[in-house]
Amino acid sequence: MKTFVVLSDSHGRKKNVEKLLALFAENDFVVHLGDGSADVRDFGRENPEKVYIMKGNCDFSYGLEEAVIEAEQVRIFCCHGLKYSVKSGRGRLAARAKELDCSVALYGHTHRADISEVGGVLCVNPGAAGDYTSPSYCYLVVHGAKVTPTVVPIL
Repeated sequence: MKTFVVLSDSHGRKKNVEKLLALFAENDFVVHLGDGSADVRDFGRENPEKVYIMKGNCDFSYGLEEAVIEAEQVRIFCCHGLKYSVKSGRGRLAARAKELDCSVALYGHTHRADISEVGGVLCVNPGAAGDYTSPSYCYLVVHGAKVTPTVVPIL
């Protein structure tokens, strides 16, 4: 079993990210899907084997454009989402995930938490960690070929 803390769109609101630091340490992977990538940079430098940081449209110098993570029997596509027009739908995102032989796509950009299946791809948006009223992240568990995402409020 592999566990992930997935967050996105923290937009410099480090207080919310700091609330998750203990979880970062306990889990196998930490994925930041962009727009506030610098908010997890220090943790990423200290733990490069477990941290994936995507570059969002508000990140000017730090992060990956895309990544694929292999965990157990699952391939997971990670990106910010702007490039795939996720505010207009998740079809292009799902197509890119399939192209990379991934059954899961993690994305941000919309600031709206979402767990849905599109064309056989599980699409997961953790919401916005930097939201003022209802910040959230996703706790993702991969066990064999089974993937269980849960959106969790940051209190």
